Amino acid sequence: MTTVQNTTNTASQALLDSVNGKKNTATSNVNETQDRFMTLLVTQMKNQDPLNPMDNAQVTSQMAQLSTVTGINKLNSTVESLIGNVQTGQSYQAANMIGHNVLVPGNSVSTTGTGGYFGVDLPIGADKLTVTIKDSAGATIRTLKLGAQDAGSSPINWDGFADDGAVAKTGSYKFEVAATISGQTAAAEGLNYAQVMSVSNSTSGIKLNLSNLASVSTSDVKEIF
Repeated sequence: MTTVQNTTNTASQALLDSVNGKKNTATSNVNETQDRFMTLLVTQMKNQDPLNPMDNAQVTSQMAQLSTVTGINKLNSTVESLIGNVQTGQSYQAANMIGHNVLVPGNSVSTTGTGGYFGVDLPIGADKLTVTIKDSAGATIRTLKLGAQDAGSSPINWDGFADDGAVAKTGSYKFEVAATISGQTAAAEGLNYAQVMSVSNSTSGIKLNLSNLASVSTSDVKEIF
């Protein structure tokens, strides 16, 4: 007896959706809203008081409200799509920063015996800039008097020595910055020096994950090396 094989093929759901034009959730919600509105409007017109029929202006107002709601729903969907596309593009661009060193807001510097890098951001520059490096107990290890500085971010190299000429212990230190112009205090912000290890996409935007275990926004980057 000859066995007859079943040659019936079942179309995949993805293929059926493609052929039939499956509606997305946003479109479905808009259509459901329109259907409910029309059902209510028709029911209202059917059951209206013959002696006090609905005013044309009232019907027109209700139709305008539906049009406004529909337009807002479509606008929201469009904006959400644009935001998603922009964020995807930003993540690809930010990925190019992986492996680069950056200066970002912070006040720490590490040394393994040979010093380390950090930075200072001066919005209007300074006649004098002093950096005080302190240990975990708050004791001053090194004071750097750097003189006049131009406006903007500036990388600074600490040689790893203490004020007494000894090599500072391996570890992480905090630093404070003080700037003056014509004897008056000037704005100054400390900057951490770290390497970009990876990029992540979060609800708050693109984040750069740094070698010092911090995560910062791309807008926080003051300088790239």
